[in-house]
Amino acid sequence: MKQAYICDGIRTPFGRYAGTLSAIRTDDLAAAPIKELMARSTGVDWTKVDDLLYGCANQAGEDNRNVARMAVLLAGLPITVPATTINRLCGSSLDAIGTAARAIKSQEANLVIAGGVESMSRSPYVTGKAVESFSRTVKTFDTTLGWRFVNRLMQEKYGIESMPETAENVAEQYEISRHDQDQ
Repeated sequence: MKQAYICDGIRTPFGRYAGTLSAIRTDDLAAAPIKELMARSTGVDWTKVDDLLYGCANQAGEDNRNVARMAVLLAGLPITVPATTINRLCGSSLDAIGTAARAIKSQEANLVIAGGVESMSRSPYVTGKAVESFSRTVKTFDTTLGWRFVNRLMQEKYGIESMPETAENVAEQYEISRHDQDQ
C-alpha cells in the first residue's frame, strides 16, 4: 500500500469571536493558507493537484456553496483542481485530512491539499420559511453554534446540546477536570 505524507503545514492564526480576524470573509480566510503554500512551494506543478478537501461545519454564510471550491479559485490554483467541502461538525478538518490520506493510500490520488476553515464571527442569522400560506410567524436562528431548525423528535430522543454543552456534560459524567481536559 502506498504511504501518505504531510509535506507542509500552514494555518491562519486563531482569532477570538468578533476579534481581529472577524473582518475577513470566510472564503478569503480559506484561500489564505493555499496562497501561502503556493508562494513557498514554487517547485510544485499545481496542475497536478488531484483534489482539495476542506472541512467546514457551519456552511451557512460566506462558507456556503462549497467553500473548498471557492478557496481553490480565490487562491489562484488552476480551475481544473477539484474541491470538496466536508461537514462532520467539529471533526470536519480532521476528516478532510483523513480522507486525503485514504485517497493517496488507495492510489486514487497523488497530491491533495487538505485542511479546513471556520469563522464563527461571520456566521449569519438564518430565517426559516413559512410552513403555511400567509403565515406571519417567522423564526430566526443564530448559526454561530448549536442546532437550528430542530426536529422535535430528535430533541425528545437525543437532546440538542451544542458541542460545548456536550463537553461539559461528559466532563461532569466522567469526572474529568478542566486541567485533564487541557492536557
